[in-house]
Amino acid sequence: MNIDDSIITMSSLMWLFLAAFMIHDFEEIIVVESWMKKNYQRIHKLAPGSLGNMIRGMSDVKSSQFAVAVFMEFIFFIPVTYVAVEHNNYILFVGVNALLLIHVFTHLGQSIYLKSYTPGVITGLIVILPYSLYLFYRMLDEELLSIKEILLYAPSGLILIPLVLLGHKLGKIVIRG
Repeated sequence: MNIDDSIITMSSLMWLFLAAFMIHDFEEIIVVESWMKKNYQRIHKLAPGSLGNMIRGMSDVKSSQFAVAVFMEFIFFIPVTYVAVEHNNYILFVGVNALLLIHVFTHLGQSIYLKSYTPGVITGLIVILPYSLYLFYRMLDEELLSIKEILLYAPSGLILIPLVLLGHKLGKIVIRG
């Protein structure tokens, strides 16, 4: 099947990042609490080393607490997307999209390792993976960026790590379990 790239403008495609992100994170928000309650004992036993400590920290997570971290990311993504669309500054936009693309493979790896469903794996594979690949294809095809620039900008997405960690801490403070 051949996709006609003129059907969707590059600006619209970039703004769709916010929708793709939220669809993916809605899956996580909706199932994380019940999934963790049901699977904590099993996954904690399987988790290697320091990963066990991280899982222990998430063992009692409430969906509403998780949503606080998602909200903080979403608020951050709005100006990042605006700057990319309106000012052709793609550094952070490429970084957060690259990190989200890599995140798909963490979900897939978790599901393979645990031999079961994990929160986010479905929308990661059917929403984020195709969106991200198409986004980067279009950015290259329309010569907005080169492969070298994408690889150079990708690490800027690591800025999300402290934001997500802060969001999870804030979620536990604001919404007591």
